[in-house]
Amino acid sequence: MIIDIHTHTFPGRIAEQTIASMEQGIYDAQGLKVRANIAGTYEALSQSSVENHIDLSMVAPVATNPTQVQKINSLSEKLNQRYSRNHVFYMGAMHPDCANYKEILDEIAAMDLKMIKIHPDYQKTFFDDEKYIRIMDYAANKGLGIIVHAGEDIGLPQIIHCTPDRVLNVLKHIQPEVLVLAHMGGWRLWDEVEDKLVGQPVYFDTAVSLKKDIPHMEKEQFVRIIRKHGADRVLFGTDSPWDSQKTALEDVRKSGLSEEELEWILGGNAQRMFWSE
Repeated sequence: MIIDIHTHTFPGRIAEQTIASMEQGIYDAQGLKVRANIAGTYEALSQSSVENHIDLSMVAPVATNPTQVQKINSLSEKLNQRYSRNHVFYMGAMHPDCANYKEILDEIAAMDLKMIKIHPDYQKTFFDDEKYIRIMDYAANKGLGIIVHAGEDIGLPQIIHCTPDRVLNVLKHIQPEVLVLAHMGGWRLWDEVEDKLVGQPVYFDTAVSLKKDIPHMEKEQFVRIIRKHGADRVLFGTDSPWDSQKTALEDVRKSGLSEEELEWILGGNAQRMFWSE
């Protein structure tokens, strides 16, 4: 079974405009000509999943303000009613400024959305802020996984809100059973990740860590980190539409990992965590 733990979609009516704005933002910030691989809609992700033999693409919705959260989650629950047919499953959205965070997390758990997504850069909050810690602690107690953008954001490089040191600060207070640090623990901070986070009680996902047309990890470091951290603590992710699911699969498969390691990373770990019942 292949599970892509880290994808994004946008409502059809604004997808094209949103992606164009993000592409321009990346160019303005970094001078990188990044282009989305697919249209970024629910339908496009479903089609890509089927074409690339991905059993499930999990969407990590980002709430940029607290007023969006409950609307996003209600739509996610509705779309998930047909996930087994369309190969797309939505997680829950969360924002650190939600005063009623317990009520929202209760709803997310009742909707069986499996995980919550937080994005410290878009939400302008440092990862070790008390607002995040209390949310993650309550989410973990409700049996929810947590996935967080870690490291530099390609379109917002000025301030890095989730660094390895901030992750370590969080782990002093709480240790959620499933805390996934996207982009192999921290995009463009991989030396620091290898030094400080390998062996900690966290998961990494592989999203855009090997993508060739942007700054990326060398295969040797990618494999070394996985083997030091444990293949049972790494999850396949693409950040679609920002990387091709086909290419991302090929990159991981050609990295030098063993068949057993690939089996865990490409789907075994996520299946065990969320789909074993």
